[in-house]
Amino acid sequence: MATIHVTTPEGTSSEDYHIHIGRGLLAEAIQYPDHYGIRNPVIISNTTLAPLHAQALAAGFNAPLLTMPDGEAYKTLETVAMLYGEMVNAGADRRSTVIALGGGVVGDTAGFVAATYMRGVDFVQVPTSLLAMVDSSVGGKVGVDLPQGKNLVGAFKQPKSVLIDTEVLATLPDVEWQNGMAELIKHGLLADEGLLDTSLHRRENAAELVTRAVQVKVDVVQRDPYEHGERAHLNLGHTFAHAVEQVTNYAWAHGQAVGFGLMAAARLSYALGLCSAEFVDRVEGILAEAGLPRRLGAAIDPAALWAAMRTDKKWQGGTSRFVLLRDVCQPLIMEDIQQETVIDVLQGLR
Repeated sequence: MATIHVTTPEGTSSEDYHIHIGRGLLAEAIQYPDHYGIRNPVIISNTTLAPLHAQALAAGFNAPLLTMPDGEAYKTLETVAMLYGEMVNAGADRRSTVIALGGGVVGDTAGFVAATYMRGVDFVQVPTSLLAMVDSSVGGKVGVDLPQGKNLVGAFKQPKSVLIDTEVLATLPDVEWQNGMAELIKHGLLADEGLLDTSLHRRENAAELVTRAVQVKVDVVQRDPYEHGERAHLNLGHTFAHAVEQVTNYAWAHGQAVGFGLMAAARLSYALGLCSAEFVDRVEGILAEAGLPRRLGAAIDPAALWAAMRTDKKWQGGTSRFVLLRDVCQPLIMEDIQQETVIDVLQGLR
């Protein structure tokens, strides 16, 4: 088992936590709950994962299991309100620990519930998708969507611990593996070129891939826990991705949208003279090997994507803001990029 310690310079020791990565951690957590910061647990999962993993965990803890519908469309304040009510009915109090068992949607939603229920209760992240393991379960960002855009309501809430049981990846559909590869490739482009080696992108290497990708994010989050600077680099590809998700009403999975977003970020970097054509070709080849989208398709209007981007919370004062690349491990933030430039890039990717 690998264990990564997370601390934040502005925080207190009570905000430090450990990320545990290995096989059989769910069973171990039931046997040694105190070791993982679990007391009076309430498990939140979704209707798909409940019979696969959550029911056994709830039985092991003799804990209530609350379920939400599966999918990004349910990452809403309405779902949060429903879960608040079920928490009350289950007798959850300020000493309870919310266990978020699921992918990114469950983690974001359950984490927001934990951050706000009775002004905040402890929570533990138990990600079950590759995407959540390498990205959303780490760093303390939680929140939900509004009709106007993604993640517009949220908080910073550090977990008591993160349990990444790689055994659960055995039931992960291939498309979800591809979705997770998008975030893993993002981390490789930002800070670990070894993660771009497509010969490693196989399930038997899951523990190594997850550990390396998590370390990239932890290193950034420890230096900038509340996204005042460097942490914004982790949004590489996400301005495009969130717009695609919104415009398609979440017909694109998050990982698919991030894959396209990385392609678009590379093309925009080239259009602005920041990187070489060879670098763009390399990014496209890596995404192709992972089975991720590199083109929008004719049905998606670039002008509609631009309009959706204007609600992106990373933009400031109505000014565009994109994370771009000069090369591998050379990210930068560019502001006030003109609408025409972005739309031209998107037109070239239809």
